[in-house]
Amino acid sequence: DDGGDDSGGDGAATASMIAIANYGLRTRFSADALALADAAGPAPAKGRDDFRELSLVTIDGADARDFDDAVWAEPDPDAANPGGWHLMVAIADVAWYVRPGDGLDLCAHERGNSVYFPDRVVPMLPEALSNGWCSLVPGEERPCMAVHLWIDASGGLIRHLFKRGLMRSTARLTYEQVQAATDGDPDETTKPLLKTVIEPLYGAYRALEKDRV
Repeated sequence: DDGGDDSGGDGAATASMIAIANYGLRTRFSADALALADAAGPAPAKGRDDFRELSLVTIDGADARDFDDAVWAEPDPDAANPGGWHLMVAIADVAWYVRPGDGLDLCAHERGNSVYFPDRVVPMLPEALSNGWCSLVPGEERPCMAVHLWIDASGGLIRHLFKRGLMRSTARLTYEQVQAATDGDPDETTKPLLKTVIEPLYGAYRALEKDRV
């Protein structure tokens, strides 16, 4: 059992199983890996920065099944950087749960990545981690690895700083939701986030776009 969702219908399920067989994808975890995943729990706050009050949000496709990274931005309060931005990108701290050489590490190394099909996922890590402690579920405290980025008004990187932290995702958003809110049609989820979360993210994006162009 790969822990996937068979909601895509018999045709999709058959195609997925054929692909899994053809490419020799591993669908079973070792007993050691499963035991480590099932025993996982909250990471200690000691030694981590507290990001729980920041309005970090995940933005993914509507059919996303796990939430790996979150973003946040604000105008840089530093008067020496007019028009600049302070950004944060936070990802799930998988390394806290997967230690070099343990059963989880060995299984993940065999897979290399998760594989997504229309009706299921063949995950790199057991579900207790991939959809649990390593998924940035809204409203749930999660350990994370984060990078602070300070950019100028033209999107040039001024400095950056990596931190281990503890975060709580404010919302699980989709690309369509965020675009609609920016275009003047927010829904009940995005309306309260428009001014404080979405507009600053778009401001930082526009600066980065200048640099890219």
